[in-house]
Order: sequence, then C-alpha cells, then structure tokens
Amino acid sequence: MQAARHCLSLFAVAALTCGLGGNLPVAPANAENSLASASRITAVYRVDLAGFNLGNFRLTTTFRGDDYEMRGEGRFTVLQGLIYEWRGVTASTGRVTSTGPEPAMYALSYSDSAKMAERLRMTFEGRAVTGVSIVPNKRPSPRTIPVTKEQLEGVLDPMSGAFLSAHSENPNGDLNVCNHTLPVFDGKQRFDLVITPKRSVTVKRTTPTGYGGPAVICRVKFIPIAGYHPDNPGIRLMSQSNEIEVWLIPVKSTNMYVPYRILLPTPVGVGSALVTSIQVAGPRRASAAP
Repeated sequence: MQAARHCLSLFAVAALTCGLGGNLPVAPANAENSLASASRITAVYRVDLAGFNLGNFRLTTTFRGDDYEMRGEGRFTVLQGLIYEWRGVTASTGRVTSTGPEPAMYALSYSDSAKMAERLRMTFEGRAVTGVSIVPNKRPSPRTIPVTKEQLEGVLDPMSGAFLSAHSENPNGDLNVCNHTLPVFDGKQRFDLVITPKRSVTVKRTTPTGYGGPAVICRVKFIPIAGYHPDNPGIRLMSQSNEIEVWLIPVKSTNMYVPYRILLPTPVGVGSALVTSIQVAGPRRASAAP
C-alpha cells in the first residue's frame, strides 16, 4: 500500500511550494517583527486521495523572537484502519532572517499497519546539510542516483519553507509569490520545484474557523535531481505532470503567505489537502481568520 507515501509527498509539496526560499526577493528589514506578530499559527488540513478522505494533518508553527519551531502530526487510514493506517510526526526548528528561514533541524518519524517504520533526523548550518541520520538505514538501490555534497548546499527542508518564506506586503493576493525556483532536500531526495503564477481567486469561507478572502494559485513543476530511482513510477508521474498546484493565502497582520489548498497527481489518483481550520494567535490577540 503506497497511500502513506503519497500523503507524505503531498505535504512535502505543500511545505515546499509555499517556501520560496532560494531565490525569493529580499524581505523588508522588519520581516522578523512582522512574523513575530503571529506567535503561533495552527492549521488543520483535510487530506483526500482519489476521492476518499484519509484523515487530517495538523501543523503548528510557533515563533519566539527570531526562532521558530514547527510540528506536524498526521493519521491517515483506509476504512478506519481496517485496511491500512499510517501515523507520522514531523518537526523543524531554525531562525527567521530577512532573506527567509535558516533551518537548524528537521525530523520525521512514522509507522504504519504494515509494520514499516522510520526515523529521520537532519541538521543544517548556513542552509547547508551537515548531517543525516535514518533508522533503519537501508542500503539504496544500485540504480539510485547519488546525492553529492555540493547538492546539499543552499537547500531547505520540507517543513522550514512551509509558513516562513513566502512574503509580500500586498495582502490582496500577490501573484509574485508564485515566481521562483526552490532547491529542496528531504533527507533522501534532492529536487527542485519551479513555481510559476497561474491566477488569483477569491475563497469563500466554508467552516467557522476556516478562511475566506483572496488567494493565489501557483503552478508547480517537480524536477528530480538526485537520491531517486529513475524507474520509480511516482517520481516519473510527478516530474511529467503539469497539474501540481498550491493555493497560497495571506496571513492577517503579517507579510506571510501560507498554503490553503494543494493538488497533486499520484499513481492511484489525485491527492488533495484543504485547510479546514486556521488560527492565528498573537501576544495580544487570537483570531480564526488569517
């Protein structure tokens, strides 16, 4: 059963496509203060695959001065776990700068009903990967394209870009946040995401704690570089697809844009993630509307 891996890829794309780190325009000098006005952002995403609801993914980002901590938790099931169940926790820590996030640590731990489990931990310094630990550490296929040391410089992890790198002073739907190329390493695979603008839309609020307002739709092109098997059907499908999308929405009282909706083709059908709740808490206020 590949459903868990497809869901994980879905949230990797969600995190990455809103993190326009490597080539984004320099944020204003007060970027840290603008981010700090939202000391905590909590978003819940409903995840569907091929028309079936698999469960929810909850992502919490906490700011303490220039430092940030992110934690995501997900539980995905098929027929309420009778056929398949996957549970995972992911985290990222680092520092917010005027040119985007500088990750310090990324971690992922998951297990499933097929008794597969993995723990991954990655460390950074100056946006370069300094260490990777994977348990169990399985030998890659001889046909896997190796990752070089040079390819691990100037990269972000899948979580650090999620809520921290897409910036604009325009809160009304700025398509410029969809015009970048992002270099990414997830602990195993090195790839680029080429993000281009598609169109602006207006989202209607569908739940009391959901979102209503302007959004921008970005087209995402997945370009594998290293750490993957050339015959992997999921990699081949994503690299050939022109249908990957991420919708970004502005966060109230900050210059941040974060994911609202993600669409991703998989070998078993279209995967999607949609915000059902997003809450912003600051030192002097809390609001359900970003």
